[in-house]
Amino acid sequence: MTTLTDSPGTTGPNRHLPPLLAGPLRDRLARADAGDFPAAAWREELDAWAREADARYRACVHLRPVPESALPIAVGVKDTMDVAGLPTTWGMRRYRHHPTTSAVALEGVRAAAVNAKLVTTEINIGIGSGCLNPYLPEIDPTGSSTGPAVAVAAGICDLGLGSDVIGSIRAPAGRCGLVGLRTTHDPARLPGLLPLASTMDTVGWIARTADDLAVLWNRLDLGPGRVQDDRHTRRRIGILAHELASPAVAESVERTASALREAGHETVLVDLDELWRWRGAAWELCARSAHDTLQGMTAEILDPATVSSIAFGARVDPARAAEILDAQPRLRALAANLFAAAGVDAWLMPLDADLPRRRGGPPPTDVFPSPEMPDFDREIGYNPVASIAGLPALACPVGITDAGIPLSVQIVGPRHHDAVLIELARDLAALRPAYELR
Repeated sequence: MTTLTDSPGTTGPNRHLPPLLAGPLRDRLARADAGDFPAAAWREELDAWAREADARYRACVHLRPVPESALPIAVGVKDTMDVAGLPTTWGMRRYRHHPTTSAVALEGVRAAAVNAKLVTTEINIGIGSGCLNPYLPEIDPTGSSTGPAVAVAAGICDLGLGSDVIGSIRAPAGRCGLVGLRTTHDPARLPGLLPLASTMDTVGWIARTADDLAVLWNRLDLGPGRVQDDRHTRRRIGILAHELASPAVAESVERTASALREAGHETVLVDLDELWRWRGAAWELCARSAHDTLQGMTAEILDPATVSSIAFGARVDPARAAEILDAQPRLRALAANLFAAAGVDAWLMPLDADLPRRRGGPPPTDVFPSPEMPDFDREIGYNPVASIAGLPALACPVGITDAGIPLSVQIVGPRHHDAVLIELARDLAALRPAYELR
């Protein structure tokens, strides 16, 4: 088995996953179905590798062996979500509870094996996690579903389960060169996870590749619809027409649009109109909801930045939060009308307005952008579009700069069209760099 010897924070030589953990999930499960996969050896290799890799990348709060009865699929769960038999800490050192039932979102993965509870930022809104990006160690994996992204990239898990309010799945997946899907907002799937902003919070899944996610989507019950294996379905994709993105980011979107056209899809320019102007409201609502939900837990919170983030929510007037809540049904209807009026199946947009920053700069003091910030509109970013309207959105890697900075885009679809986004991401597989563990 490959040994991890370099100290965390150094690049070191490239590493490879152990043989039974590497390769497409499609091939592994086909062998398992045919009775030609050494499941016992896989379990042994996974258990040893997970512990050794976690010592380097620090993605796990708890690790446990995979049971013999499970499919050869390892699932890791963000530590704001309950797993029966494992404590839940919500990313805090002074808090834990011991659930007897698992989160509803895990009902569809019972055939697989939950082998890890994974690191999150403190109460979903803290800053910093201590995790190391397995492919790009100079790039902060960001939060709050940090552990699921790092664990999947490191081969500790095949599938990471997390949550996404305003990018908490999409941002870590993008930083770690992975595919990350924010599913359609569905309150029925939220019991068993830490509530933050219930009208925007939703379940999210992270996998190494779009094809891995497609296989798992169809094999397990991860969300609505089924990913079609027929690659001949022609889609019409709307490209946002605005100037918010930096030149490097805008170029990556154009390259992605070209790849979609080469795959047989059509692209057109679209304008999100009023929905675009409500992006900042999503941040306001998240801040106020976090304050109302979590302010009683400040005695257990250790990070001053987390306390500051909760206090920031007090600056959002309750009447303003109520106004945003009242507007959400109308915004969801508006989103549906925008898709229909343009005749498009999805919107293509950047994941971030700017390239991800390297480690080493001054840490932020608050997770919530405020109007006093320079470049406030860029700080709001693109992620709130899907959040405020309850839409599914998928982050997809599409390249890496010469300086080693990851490039990712996101594809946003109508409600319950999650599977279509996976199909489109699969058509972009050729743009994904050949990442190596570092």
